[in-house]
Amino acid sequence: MDTVAEVAEVRRRVAAARAEGRRVGLVPTMGFLHDGHLQLVTRARAECDFVVMSVFVNPLQFGPNEDFSRYPRDAAGDAAKAAAAGVDLLFTPGVADMYSGDASTVVVPTGLEERWEGAVRPGHFRGVCTVVAKLFNIVQPDAAVFGQKDFQQATVIRAMVRDLNFAIAVAVVPTVREPDGLALSSRNSYLSAEERLRARALHAALRTAAAAYAAGERDVRALEAAGRAVLDADPRTSVDYFAVVDPATLEPAAAARADSVVLVAARVGTTRLIDNATLGSG
Repeated sequence: MDTVAEVAEVRRRVAAARAEGRRVGLVPTMGFLHDGHLQLVTRARAECDFVVMSVFVNPLQFGPNEDFSRYPRDAAGDAAKAAAAGVDLLFTPGVADMYSGDASTVVVPTGLEERWEGAVRPGHFRGVCTVVAKLFNIVQPDAAVFGQKDFQQATVIRAMVRDLNFAIAVAVVPTVREPDGLALSSRNSYLSAEERLRARALHAALRTAAAAYAAGERDVRALEAAGRAVLDADPRTSVDYFAVVDPATLEPAAAARADSVVLVAARVGTTRLIDNATLGSG
């Protein structure tokens, strides 16, 4: 595996791979890699012959009071894990490589970003779409792989690919979890041992709503109340939202159905976590 920071060098390496007839895959990340990220690489390797992983903590998607400065970073560990997973090219740009000092263009999504994460984190998806569009333009992959844990993000990116006519196949890989159900996340490193135990409530709330659906409940408010009760049992957990939504529009579902998605975001201590589950998925 080679590691490069310069945009021009990434383009040169990708062009060389294409000249050899290789299909290019992209795995965008913010680093501090875990098994969830590595599953994205596994999917990319299954579909492509040359895998590029980007590691870039994107300042544009963090709000002024969010955790950009303390977001976990581990350059050496990331490189070792990426190489072991089969990444061919690790792209590790700095902020100046991605954003010039006089940059004035951003990608602003409309519609899908207005609720949930977009409402709690204004401007977040503008930052996500801008950096992903830039990565798509730099690497020009045949396929790009994202994780289902960030369900709204994946939905917004799929819409951007469609609307801006990117010739890229977007794959979304199921969430990877700890044995007790907690979704893998770089931000899990913020949790104390006691908070780590409490964080299991997010998955438990999703399972409670899914079980109610499996038992025949179709009323959205009843499903949300069942899951929310699990989270509300711990007054130290602050819930941003727990909602049953349409998987395509992300609007609140009128009635629960087999492909409805339950989205949750909550703060355990000072750590904000997100998760989701699809009803009727077993």
